[in-house]
Amino acid sequence: MKLDTLKHGYDLTSMPANPLSDYWNPDVTRALEMRDWSLTDIRQRIDLEAWQTFLTDLPRDPYVNRRWKRMSWLCLDDLGSMEVMGECPMAQGGAFNDAESMADRLRYYEPLTDEFLSRPDVRAFVRAWAHLWGIGPREPILMQITGVRGEGQVDPLQGQGIHADGCKALSILVMNRENVTGAENHLYADKAGTRPMTHITMAPGDILHLRDDRLFHSVDGISQLDPSAPFERFIIIINSRFIDAFQNRILRRHFPDAVLNETR
Repeated sequence: MKLDTLKHGYDLTSMPANPLSDYWNPDVTRALEMRDWSLTDIRQRIDLEAWQTFLTDLPRDPYVNRRWKRMSWLCLDDLGSMEVMGECPMAQGGAFNDAESMADRLRYYEPLTDEFLSRPDVRAFVRAWAHLWGIGPREPILMQITGVRGEGQVDPLQGQGIHADGCKALSILVMNRENVTGAENHLYADKAGTRPMTHITMAPGDILHLRDDRLFHSVDGISQLDPSAPFERFIIIINSRFIDAFQNRILRRHFPDAVLNETR
């Protein structure tokens, strides 16, 4: 299913022209080369308010309480256009996920909607993200919208703690942050957390890029800033070049022609 054509009435001429080479500030690439992570914002590149409208119909996560989620497997074709690859479950081995509810099992989620994936700024974002990381044609890219909402306190990682996602290229984009206290992101050079690298509280539109095979990350618990109103925090997670053998086995089963990290 190819989605690099205009759909749903979006006017390509109304979107800014963002050549792939100019999408990211040069400091992003330099920071990734020097320290394996980079923080920037893309509020000028996307219509964040429009993206937030896609949070309202997210299904509940069937494996984790108090979380909502959609995900899709994407790739680039030989011409650099974005394609939807089809259905494949998410699979994280125990080496990369300490949560009993998620590790070493296949997890199936509803896909990202055609309306969202058809947006020119979404397609431009995916293509520019792939360009940043050097992702080539037919390499699977996992894109998720996920987050938490409610009252009281919640662990957005649901028991994962300090962890890695089992890939080489990982980015986290904050979509919204409403009535939230906490949710500070932490990066470490080791899984035990004895070598902290940085602590970041991200705002909507901020995106954190990190070399997931070299760093570990976590995020603090979330609670209400105003106890009389619920909180809500949603993010986009996009990653590729998986080093998790479990995930690669499942990808090969569903996408026989995919270019996987194990073959590179």
